[in-house]
Amino acid sequence: MTENFEFRVLASDGAARRGEITMPRGTIRTPAFMPVGTGGTVKAMYLDQVRDLGSDIILGNTYHLMLRPGAERVARLGGLHEFARWPHPILTDSGGFQVMSLAQLRKITEQGVKFRSHIDGTVYEMSPERSIEIQGLLDSDIQMQLDECTALPAEHKAIEKAMELSLRWAERCKTAFGTQPGKAMFGIVQGGDVPALRERSALALRDLDLKGYAVGGLAVGEPQQVMLDMLEVTNPLLPETKPRYLMGVGTPDDILKSVARGIDMFDCVMPTRAGRHGLAYTRRGKINLKNARHAEDHRPLDEESDCPAARDYSRAYLHHLVKSGESLAGMLLTWNNLAYYQSLMADIRSAIEAGRFADRAGEITENWARGDLPAL
Repeated sequence: MTENFEFRVLASDGAARRGEITMPRGTIRTPAFMPVGTGGTVKAMYLDQVRDLGSDIILGNTYHLMLRPGAERVARLGGLHEFARWPHPILTDSGGFQVMSLAQLRKITEQGVKFRSHIDGTVYEMSPERSIEIQGLLDSDIQMQLDECTALPAEHKAIEKAMELSLRWAERCKTAFGTQPGKAMFGIVQGGDVPALRERSALALRDLDLKGYAVGGLAVGEPQQVMLDMLEVTNPLLPETKPRYLMGVGTPDDILKSVARGIDMFDCVMPTRAGRHGLAYTRRGKINLKNARHAEDHRPLDEESDCPAARDYSRAYLHHLVKSGESLAGMLLTWNNLAYYQSLMADIRSAIEAGRFADRAGEITENWARGDLPAL
């Protein structure tokens, strides 16, 4: 295994790219979906299961881990990989999005963000340097710059101000990160739904010559087409030799359409959150196990799936677990959902390699449109 961080594009089909990131803790096959392990765990899953489903990398959250159990404590316990028993790559976000969305009484200045914990009201300060320091204490492999993410819709002036501040913070994060062999720091393109601001952000970050680039501030309330339009503006300006990561996205349909526009990496809480709320993702589309139509249905979610949760348990049983509030409901449906997401990513990678991504994407979309099996 390489001692460096390297990215290679192995095949392309239109703008869609099949590649791989190699680093000391493992190889990440792209396009990749990263399950979200907010507090050092992918909710309702054993990490061994997550790995067995095909996950090469998981995501940890700087904000949550700095509050509990604390970054310094994780470092004393050997870092997040040892702490969570996940020896493979980990990406940590900067904590900025959670500060903006969860923290109480936050105040943003040039220096950073001052905020109160949503857990106990303790006051913290998060600067670009402190964010990188925390991610270093966690010992993550890919670290994200601190940025200011504005919810959409927003005024042009507010979007521009946040974008410019994020660029200045990117420079400070790069300096704080320094040279760390085998690891990477990614910059984050901001600019809301304003094409000219997205262009300015992408070009300025490209000049920093970072190891990877994320597109942030999307899937925050805007229509899907706006997100796709911003990708079409942004991606052609980013280096072809560096990975591109669309943060916080998304639905299977979002993923298909974003891969078609050149995105290599994704993360989202959707498959795990949906699983805990009775919703299953399948090749036939979404299935709501709360629905009474499943109460006496002996068929599985998907008889062709390789995942036992989808193949071996009846819909009637899953419906019963969901309606009864049993913990096993969330466990089985999360297992199913992550299995579906990883099978979708493997399907996408194979289609790009075969030069038929657009055709395969159309077939997948048609399967969703046909919908679930008719009720018994």
